[in-house]
Amino acid sequence: MAKQNRQSASDFGAGSGNRTAQVDRKTGETDISVRLNLDGSGRGEVSTGVEFFDHMLNSLSRHSLIDLQIRASGDLEVDAHHTVEDVGIVLGQALDKALGDRSGIRRYGSSSIPMDEALAEVSLDIGGRPYLVYQARFATERVGTFDIELVREFLLALSTHLKMNLHVTVPYGANTHHMAEAIFKALAVTLRAAVERDPRRSGIPSTKGQL
Repeated sequence: MAKQNRQSASDFGAGSGNRTAQVDRKTGETDISVRLNLDGSGRGEVSTGVEFFDHMLNSLSRHSLIDLQIRASGDLEVDAHHTVEDVGIVLGQALDKALGDRSGIRRYGSSSIPMDEALAEVSLDIGGRPYLVYQARFATERVGTFDIELVREFLLALSTHLKMNLHVTVPYGANTHHMAEAIFKALAVTLRAAVERDPRRSGIPSTKGQL
């Protein structure tokens, strides 16, 4: 299936840095555009046609302080799988582009975030080695019409295309909505820490000299 990727700089957001990106991707299944600013204020403008997913992505933007604009249309008459997965692909590509060679960033992050009775733990390394460890057993298979297994598909696509080592654990929880939301909030807080500029670091955070 033929695919097109169109990339250009974006000034979305009002941050003082210049770590912005835009990535557009169109296939026979989805048409997705992502614009972001790593040094923003957490302004999210998300429309994917999947309402629970929109809620999660807006939470990701708000708590990471990454200005994030996502527009997606997909074959929702089939199901939401292609849309959710492809948003993960394009968001990962946009984050990767905005980070450039990753010079000066903290690179690592880890957080544990509660959501009422649920707890999510996220650790990550934006070090160029994509890998996902995902340990979560949800109380139900769906939140409304949203298939909860798509959370893993999104995270797998995101980690692969951001070239990120991502570990996600939900040790306990009783409400599926709370468990999923805790994951996205923990991911947001951890991403914020990892992409932040470290005032003590001037180069690439690796003994290899590149990531």
